[in-house]
Amino acid sequence: MELNAINTGFFKLDGGAMFGVVPKSLWQRTNPADQNNLCTWAMRSMLIEDNNRLILIDTGIGSKQDEKFFSHYHLHGNDSLKGNLKKIGHEPKDITDVFLTHLHFDHVGGAVERIGDILKPTFENANYWTNQRHLAWAKFPNNREKASFLVENIRPLEESGQLNFIDAPEGERRIKTGLGFDAFVVNGHTDAQMCPIISYRGETVVFMADLLPSVGHIPLPYVMGYDTRPLITLEEKSHILNEVSENGYRLFLEHDPQNETCTLEKTDRGPRLAHTRILND
Repeated sequence: MELNAINTGFFKLDGGAMFGVVPKSLWQRTNPADQNNLCTWAMRSMLIEDNNRLILIDTGIGSKQDEKFFSHYHLHGNDSLKGNLKKIGHEPKDITDVFLTHLHFDHVGGAVERIGDILKPTFENANYWTNQRHLAWAKFPNNREKASFLVENIRPLEESGQLNFIDAPEGERRIKTGLGFDAFVVNGHTDAQMCPIISYRGETVVFMADLLPSVGHIPLPYVMGYDTRPLITLEEKSHILNEVSENGYRLFLEHDPQNETCTLEKTDRGPRLAHTRILND
């Protein structure tokens, strides 16, 4: 097995929204804001090469939205999903599976592309994977989350026949995906988000998605304002970060603008950052 981090680009979001009730005087130490209070965030996917399978985890924001949409998010940098796949020798047609942690636009947008007036899956030969609980949540969203679930990111996958479902029963914290790795199921940020747990070169790597966007979010109260059920996020973070620090797992950070992975250590203040590394260091 080989793992590769695939940077799909950078965008900006309001720092206060990203850190919820935490004061700016604290969060700006790790994530400095610009004059508009916006912080830069990565959209970092992962590619798993395992025997005959090429499994892509999340796809970034994509490029099919209009100028008005992108003006809200200030995309910048030279990275792109297709461009960085090509750098390591792969084309979209090579991808066999696309695992979607959840269906917010910055995680699923690159899964669908626009060709003229037609929307179609970017990865023509791939099976796309979500779970039925989360799909139902995305198709009939609450008003708080509605702007994050875009019909143009979801309907083309359904209509293509390429969308498949992982069994994620309510109440199950850890599930089998059938793709060679397990996943944690977490419900605080959005319902039934899945965080892959991958055995790699003698280590356990956990793809944290939006449960832990960056090293700046490691202290338990540092919960995003975007989370629909922040008290559940607190409980999920406490359980998983304590397991991580006790067992020496490595965390893959999807949104941290500088750090690909980190490890944690136990302290009297709870789990804290131990080390940061690039994925294949």
